[in-house]
Amino acid sequence: MRAMILAAGRGERMRPLTDELPKPLLCVGGRPLIHWHLQALARAGVRDVVVNLAWRGARLRESLGDGAAWGLRIHFSDEGEQALETGGGIFQALPQLGDAPFLVVNGDIWTDHDFARLPALPADATASLVLVPNPPQHLQGDFTLTPAPDGDGRLITETAGAVRHTFAGIGIYRPGFFAGCQAGSFALLPLLRRAIAARALRGTLYDGAWYDIGTPARLRELDQRLASGGIG
Repeated sequence: MRAMILAAGRGERMRPLTDELPKPLLCVGGRPLIHWHLQALARAGVRDVVVNLAWRGARLRESLGDGAAWGLRIHFSDEGEQALETGGGIFQALPQLGDAPFLVVNGDIWTDHDFARLPALPADATASLVLVPNPPQHLQGDFTLTPAPDGDGRLITETAGAVRHTFAGIGIYRPGFFAGCQAGSFALLPLLRRAIAARALRGTLYDGAWYDIGTPARLRELDQRLASGGIG
């Protein structure tokens, strides 16, 4: 399986830390966030990784090189000066991701999830997302998990009044998930809702370590926990 790390965003809430540095290059536990992902992907058997670029993209190219340091082949998808949002960024990279299902990971999260344990995508699904228990900054959650009719895993829905979980920024997608899209900037959420309506979006719940690095305070908290051996 090929993988993509989303690394093109500006990271406005992390300023001034991201004024000169792309958010995935911010360090926790002595190394950049994106280096943690690359190590985890290599450990899971991934060999080809696409990294999208926009804000301070040259810094990412310099830090990552060709990926040989992790036993990977890194391919860059350059979006120019303005990032294409999540949907548009993945869509632009599709030619580099091949015809098979591929893994996408947000570059601004930290997790100890073993990507090798992600379940295979069922034949009737166009995508599968990893959800996590709602963190303090997002208590309302995003999606609901319900048993799939065939008993194989769970469907993602937006059932009113049901318990909701937070999208972890980790997912497996078929290229066909983006059918009908056109090049340019667009969000991922409308496509997720289209898949939900078609009952083609699966999901799993992960209750291990997961952090959304959305503010400098959360970055410091994670760095301190890794330094103290509390996680990792």
